[in-house]
Amino acid sequence: MQVLIFADNYILQISSGIMAKELKKRQKKSGEKDEIVGKVEYHKDFQSSFLGNKRDIVVWMPNGYDSSKNKNKRYPVLYMHDGQNILDPRTSYAGKDWRIDETLNKLIKQKKIKEIIVVGIYNSPDRLDEYSWGEKGRNYLRFIIEELKPFIDDKYRTLVNNENTAIMGSSMGGLISFYAAWHHPEIFSMAGCMSSSFYYNNDSSIKQVQDYEGSKKHIKFYIDHGEDGAIRGQRMFVELSQKGYVIGKDIDYYYSAGAEHNEKEWAARLERPLLFFFGNK
Repeated sequence: MQVLIFADNYILQISSGIMAKELKKRQKKSGEKDEIVGKVEYHKDFQSSFLGNKRDIVVWMPNGYDSSKNKNKRYPVLYMHDGQNILDPRTSYAGKDWRIDETLNKLIKQKKIKEIIVVGIYNSPDRLDEYSWGEKGRNYLRFIIEELKPFIDDKYRTLVNNENTAIMGSSMGGLISFYAAWHHPEIFSMAGCMSSSFYYNNDSSIKQVQDYEGSKKHIKFYIDHGEDGAIRGQRMFVELSQKGYVIGKDIDYYYSAGAEHNEKEWAARLERPLLFFFGNK
């Protein structure tokens, strides 16, 4: 499998129809930097036997990962959906990324958060089905759990247990993050659900919580929304609270008044789930 390592100033091919000159003008005006902050490795065309397709995987590592003094150090891992959107505006939808690299670097320097590894999973043309609770969605989770995670744990110095493994996404990515932790808490003990499509398939995700009669699952949930999905987001928070999840302890809920449904808004409130999951006590 081919691995490409990109330095800070490496420029990827523009996607989503954004021309390079126009993107640079937007970034210059907004004050955003062109480069990715930190070290990343790309695993191109990562194959899934469960899905019968390929996709790119991007791995972000904290500064000092390759330092000799850290050669035995292992790191928690955050898996993120729509990986093309998380750290590079050149590949992100409409030229705006989540700025996960800048945000983590800032929090780590401030000693507010543990050093972690981030694994970005690019989406595919089957995104809608892969991010929902159908056959493709269940196979997508099998791909992450049985194919991708073993590869990541073998290649990188990760903390492999569920207590150090989180999953996060927005919109449909937030929905599949919920399903990943809800159905596989032995793998993921933290689920970040930003502006999640809990309405999808007649509120199926909310009904799964309502109908659940087993013991409380050991998961930390982060749920937020702006004006997008306010009713379902609040309902999911209420249903989980009724199952014993306590705000500030194993669930966090945030309403961002006036916020729209886009990468810029998710980037603006990304610190909150990162601190909730990986914050230094």
